[in-house]
Amino acid sequence: MQMKSFTLIITVLFQLLSLTAFSQKTAGLNSLLDKNSEFIFPQTPDKMSSALKTKTVFYEDANDEKYAKWITQSGLELYSSLGNKNIINEMSFDIADNKSVIVEGLPFGLAMNKTTLQESKAKFSKYGADTEKLGDGTEFPGGSKLSFKKGKHYTYLFFDNKNLLKSLYLTTQLIDPAAN
Repeated sequence: MQMKSFTLIITVLFQLLSLTAFSQKTAGLNSLLDKNSEFIFPQTPDKMSSALKTKTVFYEDANDEKYAKWITQSGLELYSSLGNKNIINEMSFDIADNKSVIVEGLPFGLAMNKTTLQESKAKFSKYGADTEKLGDGTEFPGGSKLSFKKGKHYTYLFFDNKNLLKSLYLTTQLIDPAAN
């Protein structure tokens, strides 16, 4: 009888641990997305903070370029450069490397750590999506980058070597390939 109780306790404990290790969370971006689940540009740091219910962290790089970031309770991290009058026309969505959480509710209905490269290729093929293999010197060695233009926005999806979405970058301007 005591062995059955012990087995039950261990089973419940492992189930709880697995739920927290691979829990699914929602990004909380609803007010920042339009009816087609696309991110609305331009934005301001105040609108972002209000929508995400977190404060804006302002910082500068070595070239005195201004940036802002938001770390959400879901584990999603958003980063952006700041234009004239702190206007935001680009956004990067990431999850810290040490977090295995799945975050849903991203632009285009994507989910971090869940959406695959194959799903994305099929979903965005009508926009002329281009796939590029990432090399050893990149953030996701052995992974892939999927890029496409939809409307006025350029989108870059980055996948790890297991073909899971790890990063999403949106901008209103084409990125010079030499910058990568």
